[in-house]
Amino acid sequence: MEIKSYSKYMRISPRKAREVARILPGKKATEGVSILKFIPRKAARMLSKTLQSAMANAENNSNLNADDLVIREAIVEDGPALKRFRPCARGSAHPYKKRMSHLRITLTDEA
Repeated sequence: MEIKSYSKYMRISPRKAREVARILPGKKATEGVSILKFIPRKAARMLSKTLQSAMANAENNSNLNADDLVIREAIVEDGPALKRFRPCARGSAHPYKKRMSHLRITLTDEA
């Protein structure tokens, strides 16, 4: 059985979040939470919340034990980007994007 959890419109660049998300697949869910606790990055905090949400979904909706769950995939997708401008020389402006991410974590009870 697969259990999914989504976090949408998270204000972090997908590239930065993917760096942390690469660690998770194949690990036990409880082990993943403890690993993310000691990573000093914003992406780790966001992924930890999403992972804990997936574990709660498994316990409450599917009556599964959190200790038996394995992280099947941790995917970071591109969200919309806020378009902003920074002032620069001679009264002109340079555009830049504040990127957002959609986080998706899938848990499974199969080994």
